[in-house]
Amino acid sequence: MVEVWRGPLLESVHAGHAVVCGADGDILAAWGDPDAVIYPRSSCKMIQALPLVESGAAAANGLASRHLALACASHQGAPLHVAEVTAWLKAIGKADRDLRCGTEISRDDDLRIAMIRADEAPCQIHNNCSGKHTGFLTLTRHLGAGPEYVDPSHPVQKAVRAAHEEVTGMESPGFGIDGCSAPNFATTVHGLARAMAAFAAARKGQGARADAMEALRNAMAAHPELVAGEGRACTELMRAMGKGIAIKTGAEGVFVGMLPEQRIGFALKIADGATRASECATAALLSALGVLDRSGAAARKRLDAPILNRAGLEVGMVRAAPGFADRAIA
Repeated sequence: MVEVWRGPLLESVHAGHAVVCGADGDILAAWGDPDAVIYPRSSCKMIQALPLVESGAAAANGLASRHLALACASHQGAPLHVAEVTAWLKAIGKADRDLRCGTEISRDDDLRIAMIRADEAPCQIHNNCSGKHTGFLTLTRHLGAGPEYVDPSHPVQKAVRAAHEEVTGMESPGFGIDGCSAPNFATTVHGLARAMAAFAAARKGQGARADAMEALRNAMAAHPELVAGEGRACTELMRAMGKGIAIKTGAEGVFVGMLPEQRIGFALKIADGATRASECATAALLSALGVLDRSGAAARKRLDAPILNRAGLEVGMVRAAPGFADRAIA
């Protein structure tokens, strides 16, 4: 799916799987094995947030679109993200100690350096998944459930699994524990793309599930800075495209997208888990789907991206492999 060139030599390759689905869940285009079973990792946070909205917990707690975007986010732990999560926790009567995502050093360079200089320890709010976990806590409070909301047998995770299996259209073969301690339910690449197509096609007034899907998709598209952060692929590519398009990365080379105007969704997985490859492949797919200008700065940074050496010389390129997303996808 992706090639890495240095001078005249093909130095490295990244293989993987990708599926583009229409609103009916049928495959419009595919590469690799659509039935490959994967962990979606953080690419499925909008699925994990469905029970938060469908249950009425979001409305009951006055959540705005920025909160829904944070529930779907893998953020940088920048001051913006820390402030938003802190305020949300306070509003539901919770604190850092109630989270179960674990402590993480801020991924924002300026804040991380400032905290080191101040001898200030990071906390769970800095974790890139703290928005998702605050959503879990909000649902836990709404359900009157116990504090261990990441336990697979907890009502929150039972609701997440049910939503996951319904929107992917298949029973999950199992789960692994994610970096943030929440269960991550496996599915196929096709199943994940089917779910993204359902999100893309959802329109308000079609029922509680569609209302929740549209609200989460629109929140991501409206707040790209909350979904990831400055310099990140999700944020930069959503800003470049507009049109309500929402995309989301996940660890180990997973990426998904929801294109509401076309009612199309896609999912891809890079076999070796490389981020440089998943971002390149995603940019190639978005270009082939006609929603991303491949000559723009956000695309150029990832698709046909130059490799510079330490002297600033362009010595190679990361590009989509011939035959992958190299023509328009209807």
